[in-house]
Amino acid sequence: MAEKRDYYEVLGVDKKADDATIKKAFRTLAKKYHPDLNPNDKEAEEKFKEVNEAYGVLSDPEKRAKYDQLGHAAFDQTAGAGGAGGYGGFGGFDFGDIFSSFFGGSSMGGDSARRNGPVQGDDLEVNVTLDFKEAIFGCKKEISYNRTERCAQCNGTGAAQGTSPEVCTTCRGSGQVRQSQRTPLGVFQTTRVCPDCRGKGKIIRTPCSACRGSGFKVAKKKLVVTIPAGIDNGQNVVIRSKGDDGANGGAAGDLYISVTVRPDPVFERRGNDVHCEVPVTFVEAALGGDIDVETLEGQEKVTVPAETQTGAVLILKGKGVPYLNNSKNRGNLYLHCLVETPRGLTEKQKNILRQFGDATGNKNYQKKQSFLKRFFNK
Repeated sequence: MAEKRDYYEVLGVDKKADDATIKKAFRTLAKKYHPDLNPNDKEAEEKFKEVNEAYGVLSDPEKRAKYDQLGHAAFDQTAGAGGAGGYGGFGGFDFGDIFSSFFGGSSMGGDSARRNGPVQGDDLEVNVTLDFKEAIFGCKKEISYNRTERCAQCNGTGAAQGTSPEVCTTCRGSGQVRQSQRTPLGVFQTTRVCPDCRGKGKIIRTPCSACRGSGFKVAKKKLVVTIPAGIDNGQNVVIRSKGDDGANGGAAGDLYISVTVRPDPVFERRGNDVHCEVPVTFVEAALGGDIDVETLEGQEKVTVPAETQTGAVLILKGKGVPYLNNSKNRGNLYLHCLVETPRGLTEKQKNILRQFGDATGNKNYQKKQSFLKRFFNK
């Protein structure tokens, strides 16, 4: 038999991970390897068992402390106490326990009213990568994701058709039992989770065959999402009630579309403004004129003023990024002029430039003239 992997390694968390981190890792992996999403996949089934076994120990403070001290040897004598088993036996786990963890519940401890009352479903997150202009002007994207839904066959009760969950006779539906303990200091009463119904207050005698008594199934969903114009890298689109279904009549969670925007080779976004460099020839910079430039909508003609220097900025107002929720207003497009020195000149062209240089002198170059004055007047 293969040696068991470390439980922290199974969930992909650090040994100092807090409860929330462990729970998040479990939820992600349990959905990934869930039998509903991997039919007839023995490898996924084994991983699903392994993940639940690890979570059955690490989610329980007492079991986790024993595991941290002794490792797997802590449970060698008890077999099922956090050890292996079928779908129904991971240290007290069954499918209902597994799915209850998706809805803020726990298989150990907890308040009865919270456990049996409505619990909102978990929010989900899907990452979407956009091209630069898709983010600028908005677009539609089809996404695929896994969502926990109320079982249609049993309508979320977990009980087979024609049957209903029964009130637990041990705890009378409270989900908790009290135990008295006599000590030298007196009698103390402790409250613990009902061992028969595991804190649910109800017992399912005949589980639903579709969901194995959990009341929920994991389904693959496809959805076309409208990405609004002007969205930026790292921002989210929220779709209400498209997350996991809630438990006990609770509302569904929300779906968060997390946006990543690919950089553009020409344009750089700064808030709602866009910047880009525009090459300008020596003649265009000196004499001015109309040139073709690339904008977000395509090519446009802009006028370069005479005597334009490198670093000069031309501003096209209203040609930047639309404001979120107010796409009629847009930022500006800033064109940074880069005066380009000609290369590969012929001898004739060089002679013309020499004549031009002799005819102008330093008086036509203000920065050079200013530099020379500062240098020679020291």
